Amino acid sequence: MTNTSLPIHQPVMLDEVVEALAVRPGGSYVDGTVGLGGHAFAILKAAQPEGRLLGIDRDRYALKHAAKNLGSYGDAAVLSYGNYKDMKDICDEHAIKHVDGLLLDLGISSLQLSQPGRGFSFQRNEPLDMRMDSDQRLTAAEMINESTEDELAEIIWKYGEERRSRRIAKAIVDDRPLNTTGELAGVVEQAVGRGRGRSNNIHPATLTFQALRIAVNEELMHLQAALASAHSLLEATGGRLVVISFHSLEDRQVKEYMRNHSADRPRERWVPDVDPEPCWRRITRRAQKASNYEIARNPRARSARLRVAEAIPIARSA
Repeated sequence: MTNTSLPIHQPVMLDEVVEALAVRPGGSYVDGTVGLGGHAFAILKAAQPEGRLLGIDRDRYALKHAAKNLGSYGDAAVLSYGNYKDMKDICDEHAIKHVDGLLLDLGISSLQLSQPGRGFSFQRNEPLDMRMDSDQRLTAAEMINESTEDELAEIIWKYGEERRSRRIAKAIVDDRPLNTTGELAGVVEQAVGRGRGRSNNIHPATLTFQALRIAVNEELMHLQAALASAHSLLEATGGRLVVISFHSLEDRQVKEYMRNHSADRPRERWVPDVDPEPCWRRITRRAQKASNYEIARNPRARSARLRVAEAIPIARSA
């Protein structure tokens, strides 16, 4: 029975995730970005009887509702406040040494976008916050108002791939302090205009907001750490790593990690091959996309990209 008091949540590529993880009865799984628990619920359902799941999230509000959504599974669902970059330590805290599958559903959730006061979107005028973890000190307002013009330009270019980053950074510095999403969106729009043609359908502040969110939450740095620790959790079982990304920076990082640590790693012609043996087998050579049917029901799925790799043992000297 659906609890209508809970926030509405449509997990992206749900069936594809369960299939990609090769979920089996009695298996053990980690959802490193559990959110409201949509993917976790489907994984646990497929893993019964005796399957279990550890769900991790740095958003306490999301965890509270995930506990309600997963409550019917009792002790089979364990939820932990934390960051997926520390998932190896979190697993150790729960006496979990090895798992059969690991899911990372990256980026911002529809819950965070729609929840008032979070400051992720320019659709409402509210404080510039953008913290996924409300216990974190740094906010977007502090970053905007305390960074130098060069630092802001670098952030907007690096994490937003916004070619007008220097013009935007100068406009921000000239008009600050800026403390609300509306103020920031207005400054960016005034600096670069609305554009012409297809770009007119996209608000000119979109990439700037993306860049600030990624920088405030150190998303790419945390992703790198999570990918580096995933193999140790999956090696013993030959388990699978499944990652869903929503923009090119995330997807590129996941793609390069999986490729560079597999047998498909491109070889440098003039550099001796001294790399260790591969530790992943790529299940998907190209990113899998959501179906047209799902996109019609959930437009957020349009930008989703799913990649899968399977852990293989690393030979160790005696």
